[in-house]
Amino acid sequence: MDPATLIGFAISVIALCVFMVLEGVSPMTLIFLPAIVLVIVATFGAAAASQTMDDLKKMPGWFKMAVMPAKVPGPTEQIQTLVSLAEKARKEGLLALEAQVKNIEDEFLRRGLQMGIDGTDPEELRAVLESEIEAKKTEDKVAAKFMNNMGGYAPTIGILGCIVGLMNVMGNLNEPELLGPMVSAAFIATLWGVMAANFWFLPMGAKILRVSALQAAQMELLVEGITEIQAGTSPRAVRMKLTSLVPPGAVKDAA
Repeated sequence: MDPATLIGFAISVIALCVFMVLEGVSPMTLIFLPAIVLVIVATFGAAAASQTMDDLKKMPGWFKMAVMPAKVPGPTEQIQTLVSLAEKARKEGLLALEAQVKNIEDEFLRRGLQMGIDGTDPEELRAVLESEIEAKKTEDKVAAKFMNNMGGYAPTIGILGCIVGLMNVMGNLNEPELLGPMVSAAFIATLWGVMAANFWFLPMGAKILRVSALQAAQMELLVEGITEIQAGTSPRAVRMKLTSLVPPGAVKDAA
């Protein structure tokens, strides 16, 4: 799991537990299986009902994107790779990159360079690569919306659990000694709904959008580098242009 995501989840839960202790409530009351099953399973089911079967097949990847470390290479590393390619292309010609391209791990960069080597028109090359970036951003928005939908459904489903619990209370009014624990159990479902939405599902949706933005920025950097290499720009000019596209903070961190 991404350390930042884990730390955020942990801080939220710890803050809630501390609050409960200060209020004189045992945090162990949160461990109530019926409420957990209802909120987590029913929320997932409600959100899944709004997707297509093709979307459902992608869900493991969506959850992985939401909780695992973002796969975004550092901009300095990418710039150095592009400058090295620009140096070779400047000295030996664009066709000299063909053997080297096969060893590039980044599929987007490899595909873009291969199109440039094959003589694709510069404007068409840029259009194709930018369309691919937009398609990725669109797909990532679907993933984020799924998480946000879960964040929207969870509190309402928690209230449904509370209503069912209160129905149980009303059916046992002849046993006053049981009413307190039963009312408490009813409200735990609401607590789980609000907690799951605001501690997990909504932050996961925001995390997906943030990772998507970082990956799109990296791909846009590669597009600029590929087009400059294809145009035969000098390595120094390539480095200066690409560095200007990187946030100053990222440049300082790399330095």
